[in-house]
Amino acid sequence: MNRKMPLKNALILLTAATIWGTAFVAQSVGMDYMGPFTFNGLRYYLGALVLVPAIVLRRAAEKRAFEQRAKHPEGIDGESPGPSVKRILTGGCLCGFFLCVASNLQQFAIISVDVGKAGFLTAMYIVIVPVLAFFVTRRTSLRLWISVALACAGLYFLSISGGMRLETGDLALIGCAAVFSLHIMCIDRFGDVDGVVLSCLQFLVAGTLSMLAAFLREMISPAALAAGWFPVVYAGIFSCGIAYTFQIIGQKGVDPAIASLILSLESVVSVLAGFLLLGQALSARELLGCVLMFAAIILVQLPEPGERREDVVET
Repeated sequence: MNRKMPLKNALILLTAATIWGTAFVAQSVGMDYMGPFTFNGLRYYLGALVLVPAIVLRRAAEKRAFEQRAKHPEGIDGESPGPSVKRILTGGCLCGFFLCVASNLQQFAIISVDVGKAGFLTAMYIVIVPVLAFFVTRRTSLRLWISVALACAGLYFLSISGGMRLETGDLALIGCAAVFSLHIMCIDRFGDVDGVVLSCLQFLVAGTLSMLAAFLREMISPAALAAGWFPVVYAGIFSCGIAYTFQIIGQKGVDPAIASLILSLESVVSVLAGFLLLGQALSARELLGCVLMFAAIILVQLPEPGERREDVVET
């Protein structure tokens, strides 16, 4: 199924990618104060907490709207029931599990890997998602695969230098990308449920699993938590509460392979953020990688031959 990318969805996904790219800096700084499991557990709980008021307000508005429609029964006769509670819980648990595994692999790798390199190795999901999509019978276009090839070349120039050796952190990030691919496909599978509720549930699951691991494997110091509050707050509110929710909302009705290419821009932002905020210099090789990544994103947004532009970008 070839689903178009509305302009609104593209902008929402781009915003999520930008937030994630800058959040790599917060994730790196956070490791100076606490362990990876503790950091992720706290930020996911905070992300869930941020969404609670939005859910309460939306539910109140929906209740008022239903009561108004109930006064005119003919207006609700044709309405179909929404997704079941079981389906919402299933989606939240599955998405939360994949999110927990992927983000903790990423967080462990950031201890030894530069922010920019971490962002681009994480973005390897742009290769994995189209392959997964192909095996679940979604049709893909030649243009999409050309975009993937360009993006892979960009990842190579940004991440591999001085030979093909991959360190332990690199392998953890590639594993992270594989699990994030499953996360993207899972969100696509449960795209019919309330995006904000799904996001909140996945944070609760990911946060609980991370904190259980933290209590078993890490020393949690209240003084260190107090000193490192800012990275946690930034990652919790922006990277989790806002960006992951934007991913779920922006990905609705969109081919996951195309969505993954838009989201992969987080890698470009992570390189720029590492340069501006942490002083990690960009080489000519890395700049070439950024250019190739941008080219891949632009190419995938161009209309197919014979297709009008307004058919692809809708407002």
